[in-house]
Amino acid sequence: MRYQLDLTLRQAEGALVRVLGAAERRGFRPLAVDGEAQADGDRWYLRLTVEGDRDDANLQSQLAKLYDCLSVEVSPCQ
Repeated sequence: MRYQLDLTLRQAEGALVRVLGAAERRGFRPLAVDGEAQADGDRWYLRLTVEGDRDDANLQSQLAKLYDCLSVEVSPCQ
């Protein structure tokens, strides 16, 4: 199943790598990444599309634990 993740990250070195790594370790394959920095340069807004057979609630919970992840919302792709 495909899911769309909407994340807000601190603009810190390695934040994107940690998000992608956490998703892959939980059995989700990244398919697309799109994002932009906030005007003040303090945060990134990231949209990540992943595919996997595991529970999306577990992925959301694990990503929310990352220090640089300020918010995460997971929804199934249409």
